[in-house]
Amino acid sequence: MAQQDNTKHSSAHNAKHRINPSSKHGTKQDTTLRRTLRREAPSTVGLLVDTQDFAAMRRYRTFPFDDHAGYLHQVEGLLKSLAAQGMHITVALFDPEDYADFCAESGLDADTGASRSRFTAEIAAAGATIAYTGQRLTDLIPLLVARAVRQATWEYATLLLADLGACADCGQDIGRAAFDRASHLLTRLLETAGPGTHHLVCSTPTENDQLLAVLHTHRDTTGPARLDTSEGAEFATVLAVAVALEAPGGVVLRTSAPDSPDRVHGWRLAYGALAPLTAGEVFNAYCTDAETGEPVSPESGVEYCAGFDIGADPAEPHR
Repeated sequence: MAQQDNTKHSSAHNAKHRINPSSKHGTKQDTTLRRTLRREAPSTVGLLVDTQDFAAMRRYRTFPFDDHAGYLHQVEGLLKSLAAQGMHITVALFDPEDYADFCAESGLDADTGASRSRFTAEIAAAGATIAYTGQRLTDLIPLLVARAVRQATWEYATLLLADLGACADCGQDIGRAAFDRASHLLTRLLETAGPGTHHLVCSTPTENDQLLAVLHTHRDTTGPARLDTSEGAEFATVLAVAVALEAPGGVVLRTSAPDSPDRVHGWRLAYGALAPLTAGEVFNAYCTDAETGEPVSPESGVEYCAGFDIGADPAEPHR
């Protein structure tokens, strides 16, 4: 399940001008140039991360593997081989159900390597991927699964916002207004949090699922917080769902700084705004098992603090 992408036009253009038009095919120069192009052509490998997905693919006659452990061993060998050639490699999550749907919608025979390769190309373009840099599969797989969960959460939250329609009072798009409001809340939160390494979690219930978004940022003593733009957009989108639906969501911020204990702050969503929790409420939230409700021992070296005021937002939520 590996897909070769086309070499960039500029690379092919430069290579073309290094070839003598009068030279015969199959010369040593041709071989060298093809090897150069091969190194510049990125590769994507579709990965079946667990035994259930692997078992689902075994129903295809052309799928050549018998056990998941052996399959992972072969995939790791392929990745190392491609990396040894100096190639850029990405690994994509290969989902058998999505693959079957893709083949049915595209009119493809699912029991062919060509169809698996084409699907891998599709998920590489639009799905969750991880760059392979020589790490072990045991380290790569959890990152890949987490990336896929993040993307699925973002896509679901985006659809929820898109389906809300226009405000009955002013005609403004409710989802867009909620996203703008959530972005403002996030910006104010990061501005007020001060310097340090920040780990934020936003959670909110929906009719079908519990949405969860995580954001990592760092801020020096001078300058704004540095964050991954895609993580920021995902976090703001989940927060926007809580704002738009006026759902009982919450945000937790954990800050780490040198030579000081970690600090944990918390807020609840109330009428489209972040209302600070008390230190006791933060402690209870962090030190209670979410599934059983049983107490959990507090972490050593962690201070449980009240949420701080991030300032008022004059805008009213749309309905």
